[in-house]
Amino acid sequence: MFLCKLNTVNSPRTLRIATRKSPLALWQAERVAFLLQTKLEVQTELLPMSTTGDRQTQWNLAEKGGKGLFTKELEDALIQGDADLAVHSAKDMPTDCPAGLSLSAFVERDDPRDVLILKDGMDTPKVMATGSPRRQAQLKDRFPQCEWIQLRGNVETRLRKIAEQDEADGTILAAAGLARLGLTGYPGLKFMHLPVSEMVPAAGQGAIAIQTRSDDKDEYVRLGNPTTQRDVSIERRVLESQGGGCQIALGVCLQQGNLHFFEEGAGYLSFSCNEMSESEIMKQIKDFYR
Repeated sequence: MFLCKLNTVNSPRTLRIATRKSPLALWQAERVAFLLQTKLEVQTELLPMSTTGDRQTQWNLAEKGGKGLFTKELEDALIQGDADLAVHSAKDMPTDCPAGLSLSAFVERDDPRDVLILKDGMDTPKVMATGSPRRQAQLKDRFPQCEWIQLRGNVETRLRKIAEQDEADGTILAAAGLARLGLTGYPGLKFMHLPVSEMVPAAGQGAIAIQTRSDDKDEYVRLGNPTTQRDVSIERRVLESQGGGCQIALGVCLQQGNLHFFEEGAGYLSFSCNEMSESEIMKQIKDFYR
């Protein structure tokens, strides 16, 4: 865990950080708080909030337009001046920000991969718990007879529902989130990290986004990692070009100079883009559809 307060001596400023209440969201907010304390020498205060997506546990997130459901309340706090910055999982962010707000920095990215989680001794699940069209589309060939359901709740709740309550045979979760929670395994379940070429992650997966008022953007830029900033910005640009959101089965990930792209109906594309500009990358993807 990261420190959330500094000694008040010579540190008069206190920055208020809007965050969701889940254990994973709080971990991410504390990581950003630590960066603020060490790089900007300020105090921090966490403002945990419940979002619409957190409260409406009966909703199918893909059908409701899932990304904005986990961000609106945090963004409202920024707009109304109740918070100075908001911390999000970058993969949860819509491709457009409300007027007056900006994504000011992306913290250094952790593992972008997905983790396939199945009950011990099971190789061919009958019921998989994921509401993500992207994940479903990329697992259909592997598990063609599988039924797809949605399990809501925080990470440990979902794992418990599978391992102990038999509500599904498995699920698929982001590796970064599991690592941040210290979950390298769970009793009765096996964890398998999927290569990016086999399961293309969501745009921004593994990165933490810092959102601020646009007028304050320059103050927070140095909290970001230049490589992550470039990679995630390009991934989000690709997502936007395809009308991106939770409703479409699309994955895009820049990893070690290679861009991996998947869209249901179009298939999988991978190419080296080390020496390519953003416009050249976009052209390569556009040509893929011809």
